[in-house]
Amino acid sequence: MQYEERLEEAEKRFSELTARMADPEVINDPEQYRATAKAHSELTELVSKYRDWKRATRELADARSMLAETDPDLRQMAELEVVRLEPEVEAIEQDLRVLLLPKDPNDEKNVILEIRKGAGGDEASLFAAEVFRMYTRYAEEQGWKVEITSLSESSVGGLNEVIAMISGNKVYSRMKYESGVHRVQRVPATETQGRVHTSTITVVVMPEADEVDVQIDAKDIRIDTFCSSGPGGQSVNTTYSAVRITHLPTNTVVSCQDEKSQIKNRAKAMQVLRSRLYQMEMEKQLAAIGAERKSMVGTGDRSEKIRTYNFPQNRLTDHRIGLTLHQLDLIIEGRLQPVIDAVISYYQSERLRDEGQAA
Repeated sequence: MQYEERLEEAEKRFSELTARMADPEVINDPEQYRATAKAHSELTELVSKYRDWKRATRELADARSMLAETDPDLRQMAELEVVRLEPEVEAIEQDLRVLLLPKDPNDEKNVILEIRKGAGGDEASLFAAEVFRMYTRYAEEQGWKVEITSLSESSVGGLNEVIAMISGNKVYSRMKYESGVHRVQRVPATETQGRVHTSTITVVVMPEADEVDVQIDAKDIRIDTFCSSGPGGQSVNTTYSAVRITHLPTNTVVSCQDEKSQIKNRAKAMQVLRSRLYQMEMEKQLAAIGAERKSMVGTGDRSEKIRTYNFPQNRLTDHRIGLTLHQLDLIIEGRLQPVIDAVISYYQSERLRDEGQAA
């Protein structure tokens, strides 16, 4: 198999790390143990899959050797084993090719999720609230934690904008392809003629940036405090707990009013600001190497869509990969796994194809 030398090296490294984790010197050094355990964890799936491949190929070789047996019962048994094992070996090899792809350094990170209403007025704000609820329920299924940083409600009970932090295991690796314009087609509650309306929202998923990723100079930011407010601008409390941070060089503005504590709001706003600046830098790098995608979302126009949610037909369509599922009632309740798995598989296949062409 191609890449077998790399896999052997990975298995050897994995064994070395396993031994190091049992070394008292490493155990007694929390920082060293944490780094060793992280490196060990990153190799676990790859090495486990490689060992499965070695087992399956060994069994397949044994079965093929039995095809020469004169005993018809043994030969028939061998034929059945070959039929069972050949697709298994092929599937494992495909999994190994994916696992050997260069890792996205952000895959392990938490994310900042931003959802804003686009075209469609009140209906767009209602859909924004439903999509945020969908992601929240999906996060709960994954065992992730969702913390709202900023929320602006519309007068009809929808959301004009919501910004939230989602933390957990490999959140960015699962959520990174959700960025784009999401379109909804349905009959609004206020529609008396029964006509289907089209509205849009924009979704942005950014990896949470650590302080080491983005350094922000104190002289480059302006911090304002104000009273937090609810729908229609009404004051929610009379203390100046809400925080607005402006990054002067890029004119990036971030607000946070979710917490009653000004200190907590400031910390959350800084997290979002770092992630936005980190995302801007990532996009500059992508543009510099000729990336096809110039930005994560466009203007929110109806034509700039990655996904359509058609309620009358109970249909979800992901336009990037040509996926259509008639399970919108389940998906909107947070059962997103089939959609996310399909999108990830598509982009993994694209990367495998590019790797093959480069080779």
